[in-house]
Amino acid sequence: MDITRIILLILSVGGSLAAFVAVQRFFTPPEQKASSISDISDMEGKELSAFDRIDPNRSVFDKVDYFFARGLGLSKKLEETHMLLGNPENMDPLKMLHFKEMLALIIPVVIFLMIESPIAFFFAPVAFILPDMSYSSKIRKRQDEILRSFPTFVDLAALMIESGLDYMTAFDKIVKIAPKKSELDKEVERAINEVQLGYSRRDSLRRMAMRSGLQEIRSFAGLVIQSDELGTSLVDLLRNFSADMRFRRLNRAEKLAAQASTKMLIPLFIFIFPTVFILMLSPMIKDLISGGMPF
Repeated sequence: MDITRIILLILSVGGSLAAFVAVQRFFTPPEQKASSISDISDMEGKELSAFDRIDPNRSVFDKVDYFFARGLGLSKKLEETHMLLGNPENMDPLKMLHFKEMLALIIPVVIFLMIESPIAFFFAPVAFILPDMSYSSKIRKRQDEILRSFPTFVDLAALMIESGLDYMTAFDKIVKIAPKKSELDKEVERAINEVQLGYSRRDSLRRMAMRSGLQEIRSFAGLVIQSDELGTSLVDLLRNFSADMRFRRLNRAEKLAAQASTKMLIPLFIFIFPTVFILMLSPMIKDLISGGMPF
């Protein structure tokens, strides 16, 4: 009986891993060659990756890390997630992978100890993917914070550039006078530091756009780069861009307000309607129970 249970455990773990690998490879899009003009991933590739520390010939843990990072192609996704989170100092892509691996190991074991069934190990892929939901929520929250302060930043930049400052100097002034640095201020400050370290303005702006993951920041960076290369007036472009952003934000707010009535139907049907029906029908049901059926 014990041998049968061990065999079932091995088969369930192997089957779960095989199913996860199959699904991961099926949904992974094929790599496409992007032009060097519209993509800066080549510059990111020149930087030292956290996964370069993995040596599959050193230990079993490194072999597991190498399998998930290189074999399943998770390294690029984890690095992109870490970048969109704002490159927090308390974690790196390799630590994120270790956290996912620990959850994939601990949660099935805990469930197995509770139910004593090999089915518990089918939860390993679910536990491995579970942190991605938390990361996605943090990324959306960070992007929303950037968008809230972005129109004001563009207006201040246009005002300072009109007064005669260079746009990088204007960005630096805005970051320094901010009473509390937002996520947008941190990204702009990082772009300014990259210029001081030797990056070109074009590359630093495009890297800032890539770190934000927002189309609005990409459009802003393209606008500034185009004005810098062609020598056109940046003030008018920034003002029109800011007005367009505010108009789109107003349309987004109106769209969300229109969707609110539809979304309210769900709690209405689940919580309010059953309560109303119980209050209306309970006296009738009581009379029927106490007095008997009328027929």
